[in-house]
Amino acid sequence: MVSAGIDIGSRTIKLVLVADGKITHRVTETTFNPLAVCTSLLQDCKYDSIVATGYGRHLFKEHYDCEIISELKAFSLGARTINANCRTILDIGGQDIKTISLDAKGKMQKFEMNDRCAAGTGRFLEVMAMALGCQIQDFGDLALSAGQPAKLNSMCTVFAESEVISLLSKGTPREEVALGIHKSIVGRVKSMLQRVSIREELVFAGGASLNSCMVSLVEKELGVKVFRPDVPQIIGALGAAVHGLGSKQSISL
Repeated sequence: MVSAGIDIGSRTIKLVLVADGKITHRVTETTFNPLAVCTSLLQDCKYDSIVATGYGRHLFKEHYDCEIISELKAFSLGARTINANCRTILDIGGQDIKTISLDAKGKMQKFEMNDRCAAGTGRFLEVMAMALGCQIQDFGDLALSAGQPAKLNSMCTVFAESEVISLLSKGTPREEVALGIHKSIVGRVKSMLQRVSIREELVFAGGASLNSCMVSLVEKELGVKVFRPDVPQIIGALGAAVHGLGSKQSISL
């Protein structure tokens, strides 16, 4: 049986196919027409069932014969599939942040979501990197090169960008500004995680976990070891595919 999972996010669409315990995956930008992107991703794929999750799951269901599940359930399943000891999940996506705590059997206990404000999300990181004239893939390394962080007072994307520009105009080294931005995000994330409880092992999912400074600061501020999947963007899609199989599988990433 081939089970497909598709996570239609605000910034990217992720497709995972699970067959015989192994997966293949595709990640692409959502663009202005997510349905057309989904159609393109699935064009040459053969699968027995498909499960959708993410912001666009309801739109997808209008056009495809599929089951839909919440992002929280998908990420819980996906994280537990790749790490059987996972008790805490942190997902920083393009437009939201999710923190989830699981019990010893992998059942979701509590969750927190920041989905009404871009503060601390992947989009926030992109805007801040742009303000500093830095490529997003180099942003974490720039921050790690700082000796000390600059202080930022706002996490609102618009106000924070203005604050960054103001700091640069005063001669503050951009690496210090970059570190200050990262510390502000991790401070927000820490509060969210503390409200759901923090237990090892912590799985850090989403594109923001590819940022080396984010991983380093999360470990330092929380005092826990972070498990980052090799392809952290696909955890929700993986969870959807596993749900379609009806049971957790031993997956080869």
